[in-house]
Amino acid sequence: MAVDMKDKYREMVLRGKYRRLYTFLNSLQVSEWRTSFSQVEAVVGFELPLSARLHRPWWGNQRGGSGHSHAIAWCVAGWETAEVDMDGETLLFRRTRPEPLPRLPFHEVWPVHPAAVWPESLSLRREDLYEDRV
Repeated sequence: MAVDMKDKYREMVLRGKYRRLYTFLNSLQVSEWRTSFSQVEAVVGFELPLSARLHRPWWGNQRGGSGHSHAIAWCVAGWETAEVDMDGETLLFRRTRPEPLPRLPFHEVWPVHPAAVWPESLSLRREDLYEDRV
C-alpha cells in the first residue's frame, strides 16, 4: 500500500510542536500574512528558539520531509516565508497554493423548503420529467 507523503507530513505536523501554527495558517483567508516573530510566538504559544532570531536559515522553506518541524508546518499548510527581516524581527508568509474557497452554510447551497409545502418549480409529472417523449 502506497503512503501519501502529504498525509504523512500532515499527521507529523499535527502531532508536533508547531501544530498551532499549521492550524492558524490553514484558517487564514488571505494570500499574504505580514507578521512579527512575537506574533508567531503568540500563535504557537511558546517562545521561539534563540536561533530563530540569530540565524536567517531558521526561516528557510522546506521542500522535503527531512527538514525542521517548524518549516514543515508552514510548508504543509501551503505557505512559504519571504522578506525575513532579522533586525526588525518581521517576515512575510506567502501562500503557495490558491486560497481555500469560503465555506458556505449548507442552507445557502441547498435551499430549505418547509416540509409540508412542495416547491412550485419542482414537478414529478410525467410530462415534465420526459419532455422529449410527449
